Amino acid sequence: MSIDLEKEKQEIEKAYENMLAMSPHCKKDEETLDRVRKAFTVASDAHKDVRRKSGEPYIFHPIAVAQICGEEIGLGATSIICALLHDTVEDTDITLEDIETMFGAKEAQIIDGLTKISDVVDYNVSIQAENFRKILLTLSEDVRVILIKLADRLHNMRTLGSMKREKQLKIASETLFLYAPMAHRLGLHAIKTELEDLCLKIKEPEAYEEIVSKLEKTQEVRTRFINKFSLPIKNALEQIGMNFEVKGRPKSIYSIWNKMHSKNVPFEEVYDLFAIRIIIDTEQQNEKTDCWRAYSVVTDFYQPNIDRLRDWVSAPKANGYESLHTTVMSPTGKWVEVQIRTKRMDEIAEKGFAAHWKYKEGGKESQFDIWINQIRELLENHDADALDFIDDFKLNLYDEEIFAFTPNGDMKSLPHGASALDFAFAVHTKVGEHCLGAKVNNKLVPLSHPLKSGDQVEILTSKNQKPKEDWLTYVKTHKAKSKIKSLLKDEQRIVAEEGKLLLEKEFKRLKISYENISINELQVYFKANSSLDLYYKIAKGEINLNHLKAFEVKNGVLRPKKSIRNRVTSYFGQKTTKKEKKKDDMLVIGDNMEKLDYTLASCCNPIPGDEVFGFVTINDGIKIHKTKCPNAIQMLSNYAYRVIKARWIDQQQIAFLAGINITGIDDVGIVNTITQIISNELHVNMRSISFDSHDGVFEGVVMVYVQDTQHLDNLLDKLIKVKGVKTVSRVDG
Repeated sequence: MSIDLEKEKQEIEKAYENMLAMSPHCKKDEETLDRVRKAFTVASDAHKDVRRKSGEPYIFHPIAVAQICGEEIGLGATSIICALLHDTVEDTDITLEDIETMFGAKEAQIIDGLTKISDVVDYNVSIQAENFRKILLTLSEDVRVILIKLADRLHNMRTLGSMKREKQLKIASETLFLYAPMAHRLGLHAIKTELEDLCLKIKEPEAYEEIVSKLEKTQEVRTRFINKFSLPIKNALEQIGMNFEVKGRPKSIYSIWNKMHSKNVPFEEVYDLFAIRIIIDTEQQNEKTDCWRAYSVVTDFYQPNIDRLRDWVSAPKANGYESLHTTVMSPTGKWVEVQIRTKRMDEIAEKGFAAHWKYKEGGKESQFDIWINQIRELLENHDADALDFIDDFKLNLYDEEIFAFTPNGDMKSLPHGASALDFAFAVHTKVGEHCLGAKVNNKLVPLSHPLKSGDQVEILTSKNQKPKEDWLTYVKTHKAKSKIKSLLKDEQRIVAEEGKLLLEKEFKRLKISYENISINELQVYFKANSSLDLYYKIAKGEINLNHLKAFEVKNGVLRPKKSIRNRVTSYFGQKTTKKEKKKDDMLVIGDNMEKLDYTLASCCNPIPGDEVFGFVTINDGIKIHKTKCPNAIQMLSNYAYRVIKARWIDQQQIAFLAGINITGIDDVGIVNTITQIISNELHVNMRSISFDSHDGVFEGVVMVYVQDTQHLDNLLDKLIKVKGVKTVSRVDG
């Protein structure tokens, strides 16, 4: 098919002009427009012979990323220039020096942060986590790196349809694991919501379509309900002379799915499907008073649920979010969530970072600045393993916050569930390091004591106190966790030096030169996580050096004996041995779709018909997981290089174990009816059955042997029709 290049050129130009028009914070003076046009020309020339998987010219991608930066995040000309050029250094002949010469040092620095890491592959760390960590390191220099990276990721997610299924799953998992939490933390609510919805569309297409369909069907009813509910509030607010607007707040598809999934409730019972937002137009000095006045009006008409009152106006969230939330009962018996905020608060909640600078008061440190400083503190700990770093970073992203006070009245913001030890580290690293205990509201408590909002905390210290391993189980904040790990590692290094000397002595006794030893092979054999861990365990006596006789010396080099060689060579980055499986194999694996040895993961119990992938483990060969497995997001995002394709082939009559959870009204003979259907009607074998009944309600779990998902679905359909049965669902794991 011939391509009309002239038409394409016009479409590219049109996309560029539209991007500029939709970027309100990009100055439109002649000099700025010339610089942006120059960036567009350089990027167009650099990518001129490249097309995306969808077949369109590659330049459409940088233009779209630039438009997201300008229109949806509210960034200015520098970010738009960098977005247009963000792939040039990695994918074309243009160098960072060229960028600096043409545009300046700041642009070169941002693009350096954006350039993907493609030539360094270390199989012993997570590539994605390390990549992300390096992006974060640039945060201390310029936060725009991450904002442009998020725009890049959002456009990739919007155009994921042309990718292969396994690639889609990896990118979606990585997005849920890293980028959606990052958007949340930067206060980019709209982008975070869209990223989560797009991930759900990829990972759970049926659930996504079902929720979309139900939202469309109930749209009219919800609109009518919200209008009727809002009317008395609007009238009362007008009477007291407030400038405001009331709008229905759309609930994100992902958050509905999450509530249905985590609380095990149907779509109809997700209470905040009904939600309104009251946005008040008022002066900044009157904001708090006016928000509470509006709250008073709402609660004059509707009874509030006191447990669900959230006051982020008096104490904003760490990402700068300010709003007053309450949940009230409507006359028709439905709970309605009401959010009350000002225009300024609404803009910050939706746009995040860019809006902060617009509303920043002279010299006052915003919540966003405080957060950036916390990240910088975390980044100082360069020794942390990349995955630990990401876990620490994400620790309190989604948590609600509490506020505790020092004896002098200084307020510390901590995640919900934080302990006295978290508070100690929040005061100062040295205070945390030497913390003995604490007094909460003048009462002595242990280090693990969970704090509540409003607690006054006095930390007790001793110079002789040192961090202990179990401290990691007491803390929730990334600052405390990373500092404790760092301090323990320092201690571990000192002990490990002794272990290394012991190992060297043993090798001297065996007349083996230390240079000829493969420490990796020893690590895997002794199940140590690193060389430091290996030496530490030797020093502590946890590793018996007599076990070295499982190795042999050939030509002065230490090698595992043949009997254990297969086990040792299965660590990251080395191929697992491939054996032909017996004829009744149900699964084919890898790009060549071969029949390899595998085991089914116990965390999700996949059965034929489930969408699955293979995961190469360190010691247990290939494990098969469902793509819906609770651990899939972490595996697909962090260890993409250890994930291999897998799919079921023509099924044979092999039985797989699956669990069914059943709840309902306790009635005479109901358990007998259920077991009759399972064993007699559908001829399904049961391995175990357990039922518990209390207060007229029963819950039971039946473990059955089925051939595939269709066989299981037939069984679930039969059981839900039994009189008295309320819910039937598959149990994972």
